[in-house]
Amino acid sequence: MPKVKYGNSVIDYSILEKDGLKSHYISVQKGVGVVLKGKAVPLYKADQLILKKASWIITKLDLVKENNENEIVTGSRILYLGRRYYTQVVFDSKIKGVEVEFNHSQFKLTINPFIDIQVEIAKSLNQFYKAKAIEKITPRICKLSKDTGLAYNQIKYLFLEKRWGSCTETNNIIINIDTVKLPFSLIDYVIVHELCHTQIKNHSKEYWALLSKYIDNWKELDEKIYDLQL
Repeated sequence: MPKVKYGNSVIDYSILEKDGLKSHYISVQKGVGVVLKGKAVPLYKADQLILKKASWIITKLDLVKENNENEIVTGSRILYLGRRYYTQVVFDSKIKGVEVEFNHSQFKLTINPFIDIQVEIAKSLNQFYKAKAIEKITPRICKLSKDTGLAYNQIKYLFLEKRWGSCTETNNIIINIDTVKLPFSLIDYVIVHELCHTQIKNHSKEYWALLSKYIDNWKELDEKIYDLQL
């Protein structure tokens, strides 16, 4: 397995050759490690690509190694619109549950210390995500529907286990609330992906041809979103 040294750290990585990709991408996953994906390049070039993102890779490796990665405490990073924001936790017995504040640079969670803290944090963050999904994603669906001419019936927001979105037989667009954690480039990909299903309900060649009319780099975006675990 190739490796590079960055400061006092050594980054082991593997290479997954995919000739169809225009650029190289790096993923970091628990149990898998660091993977460089893209067309074949000499080893010295692969090392350079890893070193270019070394700081991000080390941070990501630390995150996936955390024993209590789902526990929210001061210093945790909460994912929202493609970025992980620093979290400050404050305890206040005067409030009933959990109050979630976001000021575009960090999250502040004010919590009653006498409740089931992690359970209530999860509930409150889900409420935050649902409200933000409706606020941020709905106008983008309306705009992209108008731009593409692909009409839908209704929009619904639900927590889905294994998909980012779906389109029903009656052309209702269902968006996974967790989609609001993605960057806007991938949010728009999910939207157009489902809008295309208003015309073609399967993933046939005709479907992908339709999608490519509106998103020419859909393969790269599909690769990125496939690597993200729900």
